[in-house]
Amino acid sequence: QVQLVESGGGLVQAGESLRLSCAASGFIFRDYDMSWYRQAPGKERDLVAVAQKSGEITNDEDSVTISRDKDKNKISLQITNVKTKETGMYNCNAAQSWNLGTHIGHWGQGSQVTVSP
Repeated sequence: QVQLVESGGGLVQAGESLRLSCAASGFIFRDYDMSWYRQAPGKERDLVAVAQKSGEITNDEDSVTISRDKDKNKISLQITNVKTKETGMYNCNAAQSWNLGTHIGHWGQGSQVTVSP
């Protein structure tokens, strides 16, 4: 059974750093693209970063770093100088092709991040 368990969320102040983790099990980790998504209050879920099985990284936010630990089947999301706009529910996604991950991929339960001003 595919399982994705996120952790590391909580209440943080703007300007601090935050590190989220996603533990994966139930599938061959090296064969899957891993992604982080964020859903801000009242908004749709948006892609934050992707760590592809090929090793390629997709990240459009300068303060965000995604990393992939192939030995422990985990991915992490490091956010530096966290901003209030980064408040939201963070979900981990696993998919054989990340661009289809929202449709056919697997989701974790999420970890809530609340950034206070």
